[in-house]
Amino acid sequence: MDGVDRAREKARHEVERAKGRAKEIAGRFTGDERLEAEGRTDQAKAKMRGAVRSLRERARGVRDSLHRDRH
Repeated sequence: MDGVDRAREKARHEVERAKGRAKEIAGRFTGDERLEAEGRTDQAKAKMRGAVRSLRERARGVRDSLHRDRH
């Protein structure tokens, strides 16, 4: 995955998080507990995906550094 793909993926997670936040606020404003909970869930999923992406990038960095050390 190149830098552009990583940036797109990060932007996609941020959009998901923002949509979740908007749902949560709309649910709170209208008194719709289900929509509010759905918004919190969407935010948590986006946060988890971001954490997985970060972990994957760190692992890739470790792998690359170990590969460089062998040569």
